[in-house]
Amino acid sequence: MEFSLFYFADNSIDVGASGCYDLLLEGAKFADERGFAAVWTPERHFHAVGAPYPNPSVTSAAVAAVTERISIRAGSVVPALHHPLRIAEEWAVVDNLSRGRVGISFASGWDPVDFVLRPETYADRRKVVLDAVHQVRSLWRGESLQTLDGLGKAVAVRSYPRPVQPELPVWLTSAGSPTTFRAAGEAGVGVLTHLLGQTADELAEKIAIYRSALADRPHHDGWPGHVALMIHTFVGDDPDVVRETVRAPFIAYLKGNFDLLARSSADTLQGLDLGKLSDKHVDFLVQRSFDRYYDTSGLFGTVEQASAIVEQARAAGVDELACLIDFGVPKDAVLTGLEHLDRLRENS
Repeated sequence: MEFSLFYFADNSIDVGASGCYDLLLEGAKFADERGFAAVWTPERHFHAVGAPYPNPSVTSAAVAAVTERISIRAGSVVPALHHPLRIAEEWAVVDNLSRGRVGISFASGWDPVDFVLRPETYADRRKVVLDAVHQVRSLWRGESLQTLDGLGKAVAVRSYPRPVQPELPVWLTSAGSPTTFRAAGEAGVGVLTHLLGQTADELAEKIAIYRSALADRPHHDGWPGHVALMIHTFVGDDPDVVRETVRAPFIAYLKGNFDLLARSSADTLQGLDLGKLSDKHVDFLVQRSFDRYYDTSGLFGTVEQASAIVEQARAAGVDELACLIDFGVPKDAVLTGLEHLDRLRENS
């Protein structure tokens, strides 16, 4: 099992304050020195949750400057908000800065507010993401993209600078749709997913769909694929201390994400309109969510306790645990916890 660090940011980070990226850089240096697989940063817009991360190519460039070996990945880029030429350009820069260590997970996007950047792409965002996988990989190899210039003239454009890696490592981000798992297999790319809204058994079924689609591709080269699982993480030496350390910040984190879901009028939970729930009902739901998530879907507790989740993920077909560490636990406690996480990694 590979282990990586994933950053998403809780809504208490004071963006603009001195040191708001310290955990990102210090954690990346730790992971680089200890042999972790990757550092992932997301693309987030217009909400306190994830506020430090509007552009993963920028944060990845910073990570490239302070690391030497670890892979540096976007989790994720939303291509419906960008031109494929721009994606290829930016990430080729980071590939050069890192001497060939970048990878990108592409996501369709879901929050309508994000699409103030390109509202015309919202309806077709699921098709756009699959087109972008092909387009950006093609540009990465040095092929041209047929497009229109400012005069409406058809032109063939290549992107620069040229990257170090001849092929771009690519994932598709899925919230749990079997269709996306199948599409990732058909495209010959990896999958980045999570356990919010799906059980380990359900995930195993979708990974089987992915592997089958991958194996059925024409000219399949034997690559078994790669599934990275985002998982909230805090490991320590005392189970009671760990639970109490994460309780308040994780509940606040869940509540912030609940608010993010509720601002989309299309989102419901068991038939409830999330935007119309009272504060009392929201508090009840996130308290219940914490208990369930802590016990079944997070990498929490001691090394021994977390090992059971690792084995569950391995049995489901997961290749990499992308450990989400910045959900509100104080920075010094997170960095101390990384020592325990490293022991878990070594034992796995």
